[in-house]
Amino acid sequence: MGSAAPPEIETDLARLFAPRSVALVGATDHPSNFGGRVFRAMLGFGYPGKIYPVNPRLKEIYGLACYPGVKDLPETPDHVGIIVSTERVFDVLADCAARGVAFATVYTAGFAETATGEGRERQARLVAFARASGMRIMGPNCNGVINFVDGFAMTSTYAIGGARRPAGNVGVVSHSGGLGQITVMWRAQMAGLGISYEASCGNEADLDSLDFARFMLRSDATNIVLMAIESIKDGAKLQAVAREALEREKPLVVLKLGRTEAGSRAAASHTGAIAGEDDIYAAAFKQYGLIRVNTCNELYETAILLRNRRWPTGRRAASVAATGGNIIHLADMGSDQGISWAEYTPETQAVLSGMLPGYGSKVLNPSDLTSLATGEPAMFSRALNQIAGDPNIDAIAPIFAFVSRKQIESGVQFVRECAKPAAMIWVGACTDDSVPTAEELVAAGVPVYRDALPCLRSMRAAMDFGQRVAAYRKGADIPQRPAGIAMQVARDKLGGRTGTPTEREAKLVLAEYGFPVTRERLARSAAEAVTYAREITGSVALKIDSADIPHKTEAGAVRLGLSGDDAVQRGYHEVMATAARYAPKASINGVLVQEMVPQGVEMMLGIIRDPVFGPVVAAGLGGIHIEVLRDVSYRVAPVTSEEARTMLGELRGYKLLDGVRGMPPRDIECLCDLIVRLSWFAHDFRSEIAEVDINPLIVLESGAGARVVDALIQKSRFPPP
Repeated sequence: MGSAAPPEIETDLARLFAPRSVALVGATDHPSNFGGRVFRAMLGFGYPGKIYPVNPRLKEIYGLACYPGVKDLPETPDHVGIIVSTERVFDVLADCAARGVAFATVYTAGFAETATGEGRERQARLVAFARASGMRIMGPNCNGVINFVDGFAMTSTYAIGGARRPAGNVGVVSHSGGLGQITVMWRAQMAGLGISYEASCGNEADLDSLDFARFMLRSDATNIVLMAIESIKDGAKLQAVAREALEREKPLVVLKLGRTEAGSRAAASHTGAIAGEDDIYAAAFKQYGLIRVNTCNELYETAILLRNRRWPTGRRAASVAATGGNIIHLADMGSDQGISWAEYTPETQAVLSGMLPGYGSKVLNPSDLTSLATGEPAMFSRALNQIAGDPNIDAIAPIFAFVSRKQIESGVQFVRECAKPAAMIWVGACTDDSVPTAEELVAAGVPVYRDALPCLRSMRAAMDFGQRVAAYRKGADIPQRPAGIAMQVARDKLGGRTGTPTEREAKLVLAEYGFPVTRERLARSAAEAVTYAREITGSVALKIDSADIPHKTEAGAVRLGLSGDDAVQRGYHEVMATAARYAPKASINGVLVQEMVPQGVEMMLGIIRDPVFGPVVAAGLGGIHIEVLRDVSYRVAPVTSEEARTMLGELRGYKLLDGVRGMPPRDIECLCDLIVRLSWFAHDFRSEIAEVDINPLIVLESGAGARVVDALIQKSRFPPP
C-alpha cells in the first residue's frame, strides 16, 4: 500500500534465531571491544551449537579455533555476524554469499543512519545485495538477537550478563538496541516477565521489525509481542502481520517513537527512516487491532495481563478494596480509560448486602468491602466469586493492601480460577512473610500490579483486543463495497480531464460513487446565470469555475444567498471581476449557479495519500472549523461501516451530530455511508489521486441525507505508466 515499499520476501527466520552453527566475523578476545563483548555474550549464554570465530589476526579465542575468513570455515554456518569496518562489510558479505550462508547480521554502522548521501548509497547497495544474493540480512547498525528459548544470543548488551534467565512467552522487537534490550526487555524481566525472543533490528535495510514480529507470533513460545519502533516501511505488510496476530490471538503492543516533531527528527537521524504523520500511525494501529502505548513501562505492564490471552467480552469491570479512598481513585481512573463500572444484578446485590448488613440495600461498584477484606478472608473470597459470576461484569481486579500470605494465596487462586479475566492490584505488602513478592507472582504467570493505573490500562487493552478478535472471527472487519458505485464511469470522467478538475467536475466524479451533490449549472453569461437561478428556484450561490482557482472563498469569488434576477446578474459580474483581479492569468470557464442547501452540520471528508499506508480517508468538522479546531479522525482506506462510525465517535464535535441545544440529530447513517464510499474511491483511485477535499458536506436531519456543497480533487502529478 505504501508506495516506497519493495515487494515483500517472506522467509522463515528459525535458523537466524536458532542456528545450528554460527560464525562471528570480527570476534576478539578483548573484553571491552564490541566484537569481544558479542563473542563473550554468545559463549556465556549457553549456545549449544558450533561457534566459529573469524579474525585473521588470531589463531584461537577462549580455546576455540579462529579462522582467517568465512571461506576458510569447515562448514557453512546458518548465521554469520559481521563486526568489521564499514569498508569491509561488502567483502565479508560476498564471502558469505559464496558459501551459501542463509542469514547475516551486520552490526557495523555508517549507513543510512548517518543521513549522508554516502551512507544512504551504501545502504541502498546493501539492499540490492540482499535481493541479488537471496541472503537475508539483519541490520546494519543493529545489536542482534537474543533467543531465551533455545539459548542463542549474538549481541553486545550487558542486559544478559550472568546466568541466563528462564524463557517466557513475551517477545520484544525494537529498532534500538539500548532501548529494546534494557529499557524494555531487562526491565520486563525485573518485573517478573519471561522473554522468549528479542530482536534489535537497527536500520532494517532488508529484514525489518515486522519480519521479526511475525516470526515471534508464529512461535509457540510467544504469546504477545512488544514493539518499540520508529517507523514502518510498508503499511500493507503491517496490516497482514496484524491480521495474523488477530488470527492467533497474540497481541501486538506498539510504542511508536518519534510522535512529536522533535522526536521525528531524532528518529530520522537515528535510523535514516522518515517517520510518517503520527495521527495516521495512530489511526492505522487502532484500525488493525494493534495496542498502542506511550512509554516503555506500558509495554511490559500490558504484557503482564495480556500474555495470558484471556479477553473480556465487554468493557464492564468490577473491583473491591478495603478502603473507600482506593475505590474512588480506581473509579476515576477506570472511567478515564473508558472502562464501565456496571451495576451489580439484584442477585449479587442481595448476596453482598447480606454480607454487609450496615451498608444498606445497594452496594456500589467498585465496592468498599472494608470489614470483609480486612477481617474475614473466607467471606471476602465468597464476595469476589459472586461478583465475578455476575453477568453484568466482564472483568474484575480486586485491590489488596497489607494482607497475610494466606490472603495473597487466596487472591492468586481467585485470579487463576476466575471464569473471567482477572488481575490483582497489590498496593501494599505481606504482613507475615517476606517471601511472596509481586515479581515472583508475575514470574509464576499471575497478573499482579503494584498500582491501579497500569492494571486498568492493561484491562482496557485486553477489552479492545478481545473486541477486535471477535470482529475478525465474524469477518466484520473486512470492508464491503457499497452498492451504486460506477467505478468505470467515474474513471472515464476523471481520466478525460487533464490537470486539476474544477469543483463541478469533481462533483460529477463523486456522484458516480453515490455522493449526493448540489443542483447546479455552469453559466457563461449573466443572462444564463439568471435563467439557471430561476430553474433552481429559491436562493442560489454563485462560484467562479476555474481549475486555476481551487480555493474560491480565499479568492473572494463566491456569493451566497442571492435571490432575484438583479441580485444574480450583479453577483455574476462581481464574481468574474474578483476572480480576474485575484488570478489574472487563470482560465475561467464561467460561474457555477448552485442551490443553497438547508442548514445542517458542516463536515469535511477527505483523502490524503500517505507514503507508508497509501490512501487514507479523513473525517472532521468542516467549514472554517477544520483549520482552527483540527478535529479530524483518520483511517486507512477502505473502511467498514463500523469503522466509519468509530471515526465519528472520536471527534470532539460528535455531539453536534447527535443533536445539542434542541437541534435535531443529524443523518449519521448517511454520513457513515459516505465515509465508506469515499474510502472505496480512495482505494480504487489510489494511483491517480493525491488528495480529495469535500468541504463542506452539509449533514441534514436524520433521514434527510447530506449534500456535497464543495469538492476538490487533486490528481497525482506522477501517475503510474
